[in-house]
Amino acid sequence: MSQFVTTHYVQQYTTNVQLLSQQKGSRLIGSVTQGAYVGKQGVPVDQFVPTVAQKRTTRYPALTPADTQADRRWVFPSDYDWNDLIDQIDKLRLLIDPQSSYVNNGTAAMNRAKDDEIIAAFFGAAKTGVDGNTTTNFPASQQVSASEGASSATGMNVEKLKAGIQILLQNEAWDPSSGDRIYCVISAKQNRNLMDEVQVINADYNGEKAVVNDGFVMSWGKVDFIHSERLPQNGSSQTRCPFYVKEGMHLGQWQDVSADVSQRKDLAGLPWQVYLYGTFGGTRLEEKKVVEIPCA
Repeated sequence: MSQFVTTHYVQQYTTNVQLLSQQKGSRLIGSVTQGAYVGKQGVPVDQFVPTVAQKRTTRYPALTPADTQADRRWVFPSDYDWNDLIDQIDKLRLLIDPQSSYVNNGTAAMNRAKDDEIIAAFFGAAKTGVDGNTTTNFPASQQVSASEGASSATGMNVEKLKAGIQILLQNEAWDPSSGDRIYCVISAKQNRNLMDEVQVINADYNGEKAVVNDGFVMSWGKVDFIHSERLPQNGSSQTRCPFYVKEGMHLGQWQDVSADVSQRKDLAGLPWQVYLYGTFGGTRLEEKKVVEIPCA
């Protein structure tokens, strides 16, 4: 065979496109309340402090008003966008049109931004008051000890889950008879901790075996677990796991994620621009309905 036959070798590339490993959808949005807003800020809820009923001890007593105290919780918007260019020159060298893959990649980034807004609001300062100028910090009373169930700081365990449930019950923030679920956001490390907990995976301990799907603990009792690798850490490098009920958190949306694909005729090569944008923000609605579980 001629030594020059290699001249006719063909370069063939795959027609498949694969997005690299990443979180694609918002995982937390279904576990919080949501609302649509316009303007520079929004009010998810007006809140009223509990009062006490007065026992009548005489006939026809004078009426004493309960003097109900009120508060207001605010949510503020943050603007997000994502864009990238597809050059006409590059398209000539490809066997596929990557436009839809760019849209999917950008949408995944925007969805992660929604989760980041919610995560930042779990333990961040919430805005309250008549006009949102008052700051309400996350209280230490809503934190489970990092060493709960151990002699020193430890990972996620059953004792920490029980302590979180205890705090919610003491606050009257969760009614187990209502059917409402508790949500707990965990990373892969906390999931491994739970998989090693006999009290979680063995029904002999609690009468209800945890639901495990493909190696992830989906639920335990009334607690549903949500996987996220975006959780913050405290000053001791412990993961701050949120433990909460749906009514305790809120995501406000001024503009849901929208996409625009258009040709940039102001740039050389007339590239196509994939542009996504959205405006949303998260807030904590009530401190008593959110618990922090720090995990080593």
